[in-house]
Amino acid sequence: MACNSSTCKSSGCYEGYEAEEQAKSKTKAAVNGGNSCQNLCVKCKVNEPVCCGIGGENSRFCKDCFKNNLYGKFKQAVTYNAMITPPDKVLVAFSGGPSSRVVLQFVHEMQYKAQKNYDANKDKSLPVFGVGVAFIDESSTHSFASQHIEKAIEDIRLIVSNLAPPSKELFVVPIESIFSSDGIDGKERLKELLDAVSDVTGKEDLLIHLRILLLQKIASENGYTRIVLGSCTSRIACHVISATVKGQGYSLSADIQYVDLRWEIPVVLPLRDCPAQELSTLCSLDGSLKIVELLNGPCSGINGLVSSFVKVLQEENPSRECTIVRTAGKLTPFHFNRVPEIHDSNVPSATRRHQKRYTLKPNGSLSSDSFCPICNSPLKKSNFPSSLRSHGNQKNPDLFASACSSCQFQILPKDPSLMEEFLSLLPQQMITKAKHRDQGAFSLLREQIQEFLLSDGENEI
Repeated sequence: MACNSSTCKSSGCYEGYEAEEQAKSKTKAAVNGGNSCQNLCVKCKVNEPVCCGIGGENSRFCKDCFKNNLYGKFKQAVTYNAMITPPDKVLVAFSGGPSSRVVLQFVHEMQYKAQKNYDANKDKSLPVFGVGVAFIDESSTHSFASQHIEKAIEDIRLIVSNLAPPSKELFVVPIESIFSSDGIDGKERLKELLDAVSDVTGKEDLLIHLRILLLQKIASENGYTRIVLGSCTSRIACHVISATVKGQGYSLSADIQYVDLRWEIPVVLPLRDCPAQELSTLCSLDGSLKIVELLNGPCSGINGLVSSFVKVLQEENPSRECTIVRTAGKLTPFHFNRVPEIHDSNVPSATRRHQKRYTLKPNGSLSSDSFCPICNSPLKKSNFPSSLRSHGNQKNPDLFASACSSCQFQILPKDPSLMEEFLSLLPQQMITKAKHRDQGAFSLLREQIQEFLLSDGENEI
């Protein structure tokens, strides 16, 4: 029994000491418990974290939650913008890098789940969208050893073939085949075309334009209804700055939206909200996501400078790329970035509801009926009459007047005497666009002066 003396040291009088020690133990346990929570995945609170998102220590995930977080961004972009619907047949552009490898895997997982639901459904009312893969071989524009190219292409074939059913058709197409319809030596013509462009940045941009034209060609000839690109937040952030530097501010908003319908085959960007750092981390964590060494050389000129600049910004602040893309996203999009409302009963009702809610309103978008024949950028209507001051005709349209300012200064020759030869080197698709551009300019001018024209039955005074 304890006594009331404060100086007593008997064994029964340590009640106050024991209570104090118990309080200290509880405090220590609470602290340790807090530390243990900090050492767990911020999402599942069960597994130890193995990586961080761009949020740093506040976004530490385990492997599974990290992948699910990225897949959630992808799935939300696809669902809200109706990028892929059951009747579709999508073509995934595959370069072998982390971004295209992840988008291929995520599209495959979507298709695999759709196939399982289809097999489990007795009435088989909801079809499964088809998937194809396209790899554009640009080795003819770079000096690579043939054995390295063959090894890379073999690795790509292995990656696609190892994906679980449904099977996916792979197209390995050399970049020079964009000229195949002209019945000439495509490799030599491509070399002559690139040699005719003196600007380093112009060469790189022209190759990008040829690549998307070839993807359109592959998709059109094989019945695909969507082209899926692996353009991620980092890639788009670089494009925002480089396009601004090149004077493409008017058309910038057209290139950074989730959906781009200005092409014959719509182009979609489901990884728009996924930074390259997170995509690369996922590939390093998941051993099944094998990537292929890129066959393309490093960027130079404006594109290379901007890429280095954005990389420095990203090192200073990991969320800087996302900030750039979000800021550019406030630009008014064009009408072709708006997905038409879906009434197809084969499309899930949830997708239709999301699409109706998040789609752009007609009165909240820009309109453009004229596009650059080189890069397909939308042009201001005020630029139409400029082509009428040229000496172009239906056989040889004035390409310089039809192009946007960026292509005029970086891709097209400055000497007018060289323009006809340059025009003869371009793919037929670009020449056709230039002809339509001239026709559109004349039509617009006639519409503007219609009230001042004499009709056939009127006489001059």
